[in-house]
Amino acid sequence: MSVLLLVILHMLGSLEQFMLSSSRGAAESCVQKLIMAVTGDETAATGDMPAYQIRTPTTTLPQGVVMAASPGTLHSPQQMAEEATRKRELRLLKNREAAKECRRRKKEYIKCLESRVAVLEVQNKKLIQELETLKDICSSKTD
Repeated sequence: MSVLLLVILHMLGSLEQFMLSSSRGAAESCVQKLIMAVTGDETAATGDMPAYQIRTPTTTLPQGVVMAASPGTLHSPQQMAEEATRKRELRLLKNREAAKECRRRKKEYIKCLESRVAVLEVQNKKLIQELETLKDICSSKTD
């Protein structure tokens, strides 16, 4: 499996998340740049083609770059093994990204809890001081 193909797949996943969270114009610009980088087709950057269409490259792929085949066209055990390896690498890549996001959310949650603890500690100290003050007032009235 080509490292370039894995990088492109990873970039497409990141781009999809970016498109969901950003403005349409910025996302389309990003898609056009990615298409131009992948295909070498400069017309993609000028907007002559819709951003969601990826034109097949007119040149042959560089040596070592493998196009993903549909499951029906796999014939040899070697091709099946390569497909399994590609799927495993893609799954591991997605899992790595999900774990990274999970760790980020956990850190954010812990920071939130820490700030809440700090606020509650201050509030607790104020309530203890108020209680002591009220006890002093109450004891002085009973004497």
